[in-house]
Amino acid sequence: MLDPKDFSFFENQNNFDFKGFLIKILSYWKWFLVSLIICFAIAYQVNIRKEKIYGMESLIAIREESNPFFTSNTSLVFNWGGTSDKVQTIITTLKSRSHNEIVVAKLEYYIKYFTQGKYNLIDAYGEAPFKVVIDKSKGQLSGIPIKIKFLNASEYELSVAFENESASLINYYNDSKSQIAVAIGNYSKKFKVGEQVKLPYLNWKLELKSDASSYAGKEYFVRFDNFNSVVNQYQGISVDSDSKGSSILKLSMQGTNKARMVDYLNTTVQVLRKNQLDSKNQFAINTIAFIDSTLIQMEDQLKGTEGQLKDFRRGKNVLELGDGGEKISEKLAGLDVEKDAINRKIAYYNTLRSYLNNSVDYSKLPAPAVAGIDDPNIVGNVSRLIALSIQRSEKAYAVKNERFFRDFDNEMESVKKVLLENITSAKAVIQNDLALVNAKMGQAESTIKRLPDDQQDLLKITRKYDLAESIFNTFLAKRNEANIVKAANLSDIHFIDSAKDTGGGLLGPKTSVNYVLALFLGLMIPLVIVFVITFMDNSINTVEDIGKLTKIPLLGVIGKKKTPSNLAVLEKPKSALAESFRAIRSSLQFLYKKQKLSGAKTLMLTSSISGEGKTFCSINIATVFALSEKKTVIVGLDLRKPKIFGDFDLDNTFGVVNYLIGQKTADEIIQKTKIQHLDVITSGPIPPNPAELILGDSMKDLLDDLKRKYDYIILDTPPVGLVSDALELAQFCDATLYVVRQNVTKKGMLALVNDKHKRGELTNISIVFNGYESKARYGYGYGYGYGDYSNGYHDEGESENRFKRLLNKWLKK
Repeated sequence: MLDPKDFSFFENQNNFDFKGFLIKILSYWKWFLVSLIICFAIAYQVNIRKEKIYGMESLIAIREESNPFFTSNTSLVFNWGGTSDKVQTIITTLKSRSHNEIVVAKLEYYIKYFTQGKYNLIDAYGEAPFKVVIDKSKGQLSGIPIKIKFLNASEYELSVAFENESASLINYYNDSKSQIAVAIGNYSKKFKVGEQVKLPYLNWKLELKSDASSYAGKEYFVRFDNFNSVVNQYQGISVDSDSKGSSILKLSMQGTNKARMVDYLNTTVQVLRKNQLDSKNQFAINTIAFIDSTLIQMEDQLKGTEGQLKDFRRGKNVLELGDGGEKISEKLAGLDVEKDAINRKIAYYNTLRSYLNNSVDYSKLPAPAVAGIDDPNIVGNVSRLIALSIQRSEKAYAVKNERFFRDFDNEMESVKKVLLENITSAKAVIQNDLALVNAKMGQAESTIKRLPDDQQDLLKITRKYDLAESIFNTFLAKRNEANIVKAANLSDIHFIDSAKDTGGGLLGPKTSVNYVLALFLGLMIPLVIVFVITFMDNSINTVEDIGKLTKIPLLGVIGKKKTPSNLAVLEKPKSALAESFRAIRSSLQFLYKKQKLSGAKTLMLTSSISGEGKTFCSINIATVFALSEKKTVIVGLDLRKPKIFGDFDLDNTFGVVNYLIGQKTADEIIQKTKIQHLDVITSGPIPPNPAELILGDSMKDLLDDLKRKYDYIILDTPPVGLVSDALELAQFCDATLYVVRQNVTKKGMLALVNDKHKRGELTNISIVFNGYESKARYGYGYGYGYGDYSNGYHDEGESENRFKRLLNKWLKK
C-alpha cells in the first residue's frame, strides 16, 4: 500500500520560483527582441499613416446690452435673467442638436471634399478649387467617394466605383434614404464645369471658386455623408467657462482640417448671435406684426371716411356749416381719442386674457405698449412670460430632463396667474375712466343736437375722420418706435477672439506616446507568453526542479548534444560535454569505492520514457571508461526498440536475444568498435517475449561471463516508466543512473522513480540531468558552473562565438 509520505515531493511545487522565472525570461530574449521590432514597426506605420491633429479655438463674452431707447413706455426688449443663467443657456445651445443642424446646413458640411494622400483620403475643405451645388429635392449618392478629375480648365471626368448591385441615396430636403439599382463596376463620364449633372444617383452642378487656379489634371473626391451623423460629430464641440470670468466662454475643436474648424467655430457663434438677437427682438417683432395688421384696417377705414367727407362737402358751403361748432367739435375729437385709447386697452386685456387661457406658447404676445399700456406690473410680467416661453422652446432640443421642464412650466404658470390678476385690477380702473369719458361725450353731444342737421352731419363725419386719422398716426408712430427699438438692440454675445488659422495649433499625432506604448507592449506580450508557458509547463527545466521533486542525488549534468552522432566524447574529446561525462565517470568511481566494490562493475541506465537520452548517455559513459583504458562493454537490453548498433555502424542481425535463446555464445555476440577497449553487444532481432527472456537464468550467466572479461559493463535498458525490464535487471547492477532530460521529462514522472526507490526496487540510484541548456548562461551550463572560466580548456567550435561570450559576460554582471 502506498505511503502518503511517498508524495512529499509535491510540497514545494506551489512556491513560485522567481529566480527560475527570471532565467526563463532571459532565455527567451530573442522573443522579446522580435516582439519589440514588430511593435515598433507597427507604431511607426501607425504614426506615418495618421493625419495631423490640430486644435482651433475662439473666445466670446456674454454681457447684458441695454437698449439706448429703453423707457417704461418704449422698451420692447426683455431681460433673459442673470448672467450665469445666460452663460449656461448659451453652453447648452451650442451643444444642442437644433443649433448644430442650422450650422451644418448653412456650411453644407455634409458634403465632403478630399484629395488622395499616400495612405488614405485627406480632407480638402478650403483647398478644393470648386464646390458642388446640389439639388436638395433629389437623391444623392451616399457614402461612396465620387472621383473628379479635371481634364482641362473647363471639363472634368466624373467616375464612381460600384462594388454592389445597389447603392444608397440620401435626400437632404426631407432627410430621407432610399436604394437604387446600379451596375457593378466603374461608371465614368465627362461633364463641363457649370453643367447640370442629372444622373439617377447624382444631381449637382460643379462650380469653380473665384480663386481657382492650377487645377487642370488634378484629382479630387466628393462624398455625401448622412446629415444627422455629421451633426452628431459637431455636437461634441468643447465649450468651457473661463475660470477668471464666468461670462467668458472658450469654444474649441480638434480635427485634421484647420479651415473647416475655423469656419465652424465662427459660424456657430454667428448663428448663435443672430438667434439670440432675434429672441431679444421678439417683443418688437410681435408688436410690428400687430401694428401692421391694425394699420391695414385703419387705412381702409380712413379712406372710407375721407370719401364720405368729400361726398358731403360737394355742393355745400362748408365754411357756413362749420360756424358755431368748432369748439364742440375739438372737444369731441379729444374725447373720441381718449375713448379709443381706453377701448384699445380693454381690447388688449381681453385678448391677452383669452390668449393666456387658451394657449401654451406665449412667445408671440405683442407688447402692452402697443395699446398704450404702461402699467409696470403688466409690462414686466408679459416680458417675463415671453422670455420663459422662448427659453423653454430653445432648451427642448438639448435638455431631456422632465423635472426641469416641470419646474419651468410651474414658473410660467405662476407668472400667468399673477398676470391674470393684474389684468382684472387694471380693467376695473379703466372701466371707471371709460364711464367718465362717456359722460363727457354725452354732454357734448347734447349740445350738438341744437345745431342744424347739416352741421350735425358734418360734425359726425369729421369726428369719424379725425378719429381714424388720429389712430392711424398713433399706430404709425408706434411702428416707427418699434423699428427704432429693434434696430437699436445689440446681441449680448461678443467675439473676443474669433477662430483663426495663425499657422500653429498642432496637437498630434502623439508619436512618442505610440512608441512608449510599443515599448510597453513589446515587453509585455512576450512576458505574458513566457509567464503562461512557465505556468503551464510541467517539464523539468532546471536542477532546482529536480531538487524539489526528489531526494535521489544528482550525479551529473550533461549539456545539449551538438554533434551529428551520439559519439560526442569521441568526436569532441575537449568539449564541455565530454568533460561532463568524465565528471560522471569520476562520481561513479567514487560510488564504487564507497561501496567497496572490486572487480568488474555493472552500471544500468534507464529513464521514464523514450527519448530522454539513455542510449546517448550509455555510449558516452562507456566511451570515457574505454578512453581511460578500462575494458568496457555496452549491452543493448532495450529489446523492443534497439538503437545502439547504428552509432557504431554494427550489424544487429544477432545479439543478446540470440544468446538468451541459446543460439549464440557470449563471444559470438560481442562486436568490436572503432574505440579501443570498447565493445558492444547489440540487442539482436526483436523477440515476442522480451521480459521473459530477461527473467531467465541465461541473463545472469551472460553478465557473469562479461564480468570475467571486462572492467565495466554498461546496460542500456528500456524506460522503467513504460516496461518492467529495467526493474528485473536492477538485481544484477551495482549502480543505476536514471536519465532526466530537460524540457522532456515531466515533473510527475519522478513520482514513479521515487516510489520504486523508497520500496527498494531500485537501489544505488542516481540522477543524470541530460540535454541541459541554460540559454541565459546563468548558473549551470556546459561545464556545470565554470562559465567563462572554462575558456581555453573546452573546445566548443563555432557554437561559442564572440557574441555569445560577450552576452555571457554581460548577463553575469
